Amino acid sequence: MGSETRSYISLEKNDFVVLFCMMTCLFHYVSCQTENTGMANVISERKAEEDHRQDSADLLIFIMLLTLTILTIWLFKHRRFRFLHETGLAMIYGLLVGVILRFGIHGQQDLNNVTLSCAMNASPATLLVNVSGHFYEYTLKGEVRETDGQDIPDAEMLKKVTFDPEIFFNILLPPIIFHAGYSLKRRHFFRNLGSILTYAFMGTAISCLVIGSLLYGFVAFMKAVGQIHGDFFFTDCLFFGAIISATDPVTVLAIFNELKVDVDLYALLFGESVLNDAVAIILSSSILAYQPAGDNHHTFDASAMLKSVGVFLGVFSGSFALGVVTGVMTSLVTKFTKLREFPLLETALFFLMSWSTFLLAEACGFTGVVAVVFCGMTQAHYTYNNLSDESKDRTKQLFELLNFLAENFIFSYMGLTLFSFQYHVFNPLFILGAFIAVFLGRAANIYPLSFLLNLGRKNKISSNFQHVMMFSGLRGAMAFALAIRDTSTYARRMTFSSTLLIVFFTVWVCGGGTTPMLSFMNIRVGVDSDQDNPLTAGVDGTESRGVRHEGAWPFRMWHSFDHKYLKPFLTHSGPPLTTSLPACCGSLARCLTTTQAYQSEGDPHDEDSELIRNEGMGSPMYTDISISTVTRSSSSSHLYGPTVPSG
Repeated sequence: MGSETRSYISLEKNDFVVLFCMMTCLFHYVSCQTENTGMANVISERKAEEDHRQDSADLLIFIMLLTLTILTIWLFKHRRFRFLHETGLAMIYGLLVGVILRFGIHGQQDLNNVTLSCAMNASPATLLVNVSGHFYEYTLKGEVRETDGQDIPDAEMLKKVTFDPEIFFNILLPPIIFHAGYSLKRRHFFRNLGSILTYAFMGTAISCLVIGSLLYGFVAFMKAVGQIHGDFFFTDCLFFGAIISATDPVTVLAIFNELKVDVDLYALLFGESVLNDAVAIILSSSILAYQPAGDNHHTFDASAMLKSVGVFLGVFSGSFALGVVTGVMTSLVTKFTKLREFPLLETALFFLMSWSTFLLAEACGFTGVVAVVFCGMTQAHYTYNNLSDESKDRTKQLFELLNFLAENFIFSYMGLTLFSFQYHVFNPLFILGAFIAVFLGRAANIYPLSFLLNLGRKNKISSNFQHVMMFSGLRGAMAFALAIRDTSTYARRMTFSSTLLIVFFTVWVCGGGTTPMLSFMNIRVGVDSDQDNPLTAGVDGTESRGVRHEGAWPFRMWHSFDHKYLKPFLTHSGPPLTTSLPACCGSLARCLTTTQAYQSEGDPHDEDSELIRNEGMGSPMYTDISISTVTRSSSSSHLYGPTVPSG
């Protein structure tokens, strides 16, 4: 009995020792796991803090670039130096910073925790990794070219200053495009609407086909001599032709505005650049939508071609309608509410409605560029009349500021990208062919269409105007944004690199040579855009009313309908609806007519009353005013800079 008791007690002691050892091991394991987790959290927090500091430093680089650009612009304006515009200057500063980042600074990265290889059959967009029971999510950032690991530190540093291309489309492009439509001088735009539409639609399509066809010939020659090392199909050539056909003569137009160049030349060039950006982006989308039947997607298929044309028409019409509808909605809200009593809220609503047009169009599968252009034009024509005086000034200054900052940011980034982008493909033969194709494509746009337009115009587009338009076909932000959006293939990378060089050349050479070109072509300067065209004035200063405001009958009908019904319905200006609608609609007219409309009924001034006037016998197709190069008198000198002689 005693021996059994002693053995039982010894068994309990042994069990207690074993249990104690197990609990000690478990506690030690939990402590180690907690310590490891804590260390991992500390490392993660330190990494996040370092990334935050690095991102702040990267943004500071661009802020300093813009600051330096602004100060240099002031110096150039103070010294009246026009041979280099601010956009070209921003590109130069971007180039200098890119050189420093690429060759002067070498970052460090610990490669001990980097897995350089992981065999998989596909590249998933999201990857979940199980590390000791903890799941970590990794997102695909893109393909990395083959490397032995020596270039990884510098590549990682340069990637820090490389932005997501969607930032350009969703943040930087909308204010630039909206400002173009919102600041459009409608009076001169509609006078030249026939020619502007011809250059923007037919001209851009012709330029795309000419550039694509010529470039395909160069690519075939390069393949024959073994100078191309990847696939480059005809659709790739057409895509390049579409994006490079988007003109952005911001440098030329800025000089035109300072010198007060002939208003019709300004309207032709500015109107074409506004609309052909929209045409170019839809053309590029239609080319990407080209999907012929069968395994080979690079053969000609008539049904696929027609489908692409249908995509072009559908996307353009849908984007146009969406932009106009958003502008009309904003106009109605500002008319039938008392937001004008709170200018800050009024400006905020105007800003958000305008910006949301771009995002709404992109979300619906349309093109935000087209939508926001026509939204800007609708806002300027209708909503602007409902705003308070303070909001009018605020919206003008706000979008002008955003346009200036976004545009110079993009051009600075262009210069930086020449050295920070990792996958450039510079092929001298392809670049030479691209320059020749772009030159011939622009010529095929301007000269033949001008000849055809002059056949139906009473007032011809002079050859001097044609030469200036040919010379002023600069490439800029839109071509760059379209090219950088997709650099996944060999053809797209070569397209992007060549586009970048073309933008540099046109901004620096063509933009810098604008003033000498105006002087050489004897283009009139010092023209007051708020007055009638001086070409219609007689020697004694009297107006020649026979050709004062020509307008084609469709636009005269539209202006009459707009003045009587649309403007009174959407704004406080114009004749009250009680005087224009039939008597049976009297109650509806009284509901839709505001007190401000009755108060402004006796105001004889209407900024659109002389938009299109039925005076003189105009062409039945075009709405253009006389264009010539008549010598101006010495009294009509421009207000800024040296005189450019005119013929």
